[in-house]
Amino acid sequence: MARRVLIAACLAAAASLVVACGSAGVKVSSSNSTHTGAVLFVERCGACHTFSAAGTQGSATKVTDKENVDGPNFDQRHEKVEDVLYAIENGGFSGAIMPENIATGQEAREIAEFVAKYAGPGAPKP
Repeated sequence: MARRVLIAACLAAAASLVVACGSAGVKVSSSNSTHTGAVLFVERCGACHTFSAAGTQGSATKVTDKENVDGPNFDQRHEKVEDVLYAIENGGFSGAIMPENIATGQEAREIAEFVAKYAGPGAPKP
């Protein structure tokens, strides 16, 4: 019984470290209206998309390193809110790789507003 409790405590500690690490790279201050979208982006999108505003490096930076699950690099690609919402709802634009509805409702909108505000070469820096 004590062993199970110890294992559960270790798993809980590891999970809290993973969650803390996931938002450590977010460049948007917690008082910024897009902060929640940034944190959600890290949790739901960061493994496949590079975006310095979120502190994620999910896309390949060299063609020779590219994998089929690499999403667009949002440091290099500007997006509009409507387009991001479409991609979230429909699994991207090319299909089959990005899961549909990775976020829904208000969470999807918050991610879309964050991406639209900071994505692309001419976008403001958080």
